[in-house]
Amino acid sequence: MATLALPNPREEAWRWADLETLRAAAASERSAVPASASLGLDGARLVFVDGVFDAAQSNPGRLVVEALDLTTAHALGAQASGIGWSLTLDAAQAETAVEIVHISTGAENHLPARIRLGEDAVASIIETYVGTGWANRLVQVELARSARLQRAVRVIADGGFVSTRDEVSIGQGASYVATYLGAGGMGTRFDAAIALDGDEGYAEMGGALLTHGSQRQECAVRVRHAKPHGSSHQTWRAVAADTSTASLAAAVEVARDAQKTDGEQSLRGLLLQRTATVNLKPELEIFADDVKCAHGATVGELDRRALFYLESRGITPARAKALLTRAFVADALDRIGDETVRAAFVADADRWLEAAL
Repeated sequence: MATLALPNPREEAWRWADLETLRAAAASERSAVPASASLGLDGARLVFVDGVFDAAQSNPGRLVVEALDLTTAHALGAQASGIGWSLTLDAAQAETAVEIVHISTGAENHLPARIRLGEDAVASIIETYVGTGWANRLVQVELARSARLQRAVRVIADGGFVSTRDEVSIGQGASYVATYLGAGGMGTRFDAAIALDGDEGYAEMGGALLTHGSQRQECAVRVRHAKPHGSSHQTWRAVAADTSTASLAAAVEVARDAQKTDGEQSLRGLLLQRTATVNLKPELEIFADDVKCAHGATVGELDRRALFYLESRGITPARAKALLTRAFVADALDRIGDETVRAAFVADADRWLEAAL
């Protein structure tokens, strides 16, 4: 770690990043291998332990484990090179319920990935992070005309730090939907640059950050509309307890030629105690003159009237808080199309609520 150049927290893009926790996680000792927390879906499955492919627990299908040399200017993403995984689908092929399981035991591990979907191809990928240490990932995505990709990423690691960098290019009429959940004891940095490079492209990214103790989680997403008639939606929820911090930065850029763009951001934070912190930073940069863009950002506490209503009907205070908090988080997770996967994410959030409330 002494030779690793980390971003400068004085830079605006990194001012909320928990780089000290990252350093500590990278320097941590390795421990026993935790359970994989696989969802047991019917599709292909890859398992990586400390960034190394575990063939015994895997069923690759069309996925390929290979050396990848991905080019990126991102400070953390550039560290992810070497052996990784890739998925390439030709026109009209489909690969659904794919599972990627990342298990970390300590220290640091880095892994690149590349997803290329041909015209009208369809894929859905579910990723799970468990364990401790620093897990660092770079994923580059290319979607051809009318391709559709759904991703669901659940980070339920006990400790350490998880950093992800997604770089996505969306072609004409293509669709990209990604949902993230941070519901463990780790620090996180979910980082994405999404470009709608074709007419009528669609991008959606969102999820929930759930923090407690002195934990810090962060997401930083930038969506760029480069062509006309594109749509993008970002729906993020943050729940912070104790002295923890959750930070959400979501930006939308509309290029001069991207007329008829529809861009929407919804960032909401919930403080379970007033000692906690939620940082929200919505941002719009619009250079076209015929667009429909909106953003909203609010931070508050649980509605006391709603709590009183539930308690007056025999529901305990802890249960009432859990019900309202779950409802607050639910709209960020409802975009997961697969019912089994969505139920797993909700169960992860419920477990976090039981521990935090």
